[in-house]
Amino acid sequence: MTTISEFPTTLPDHTQLPESDGTFVKNFQEHPQSILLTESIEPILRQLHPDGQYAIGQDSGIYWRLTEPPERGAEAPDWFYVPNVPPTLDGQMRRSYVMWQEIVSPLIALEFVSGNGQEERDRTPYEGKFWVYEQAINIPFYGIYEVTKASVEAYHLVEGRYSLLPTNDRGHYPIPPLGVELGIWQGRYKNVELPWLRWWDSEGNLLLTGEERAEQERQRADLAEQENARLREQLRALGIEPDTL
Repeated sequence: MTTISEFPTTLPDHTQLPESDGTFVKNFQEHPQSILLTESIEPILRQLHPDGQYAIGQDSGIYWRLTEPPERGAEAPDWFYVPNVPPTLDGQMRRSYVMWQEIVSPLIALEFVSGNGQEERDRTPYEGKFWVYEQAINIPFYGIYEVTKASVEAYHLVEGRYSLLPTNDRGHYPIPPLGVELGIWQGRYKNVELPWLRWWDSEGNLLLTGEERAEQERQRADLAEQENARLREQLRALGIEPDTL
């Protein structure tokens, strides 16, 4: 019989738990997909958290129970966001997110399907991802993205159960606490044409990466220069030298 003295007197933190279960990223698309989600939503998160108190995990473990080996007590969403927590702990980068250390649950978790989607929809108690996110970690929003089907489905935690969210008239899933929408964008990113998972604002405007914003500004500058050149030519055709005005 186990006695009280045999239980640990202190719980391990993120520096004492494994940061990897030995698996690797399953395909070349997952890493750029995570970067795309993070980079494009960061301006929104900085507005929501002017104090910088938020964390984003990319293929990082969320420890929700003590097990042996420890990795069995963790799930690693491909992408997740936690509001109102520091991005680092004790001056260190987070190795994982430990529920008994943090208390605050992620607001949204996203999984990128690389197989048939069975793992991401597994409702097996204490084992399946879907069950763990819904019942154990209680993540309010959960998205399952399948690049091969060019689709995403999103769930909202309602009275302790995930309910499939309806899409709006743009075919996107609104995430009200963030003021954004989640959906599929067909386009080229990192030199690859794919149906990427992306964010839009509540008005339906695509949230851009820094590179896309820079390219947009270059195009605007080019158009302005072309328009200026056209006006100068029109003035010269009227016998007016633009530089004398």
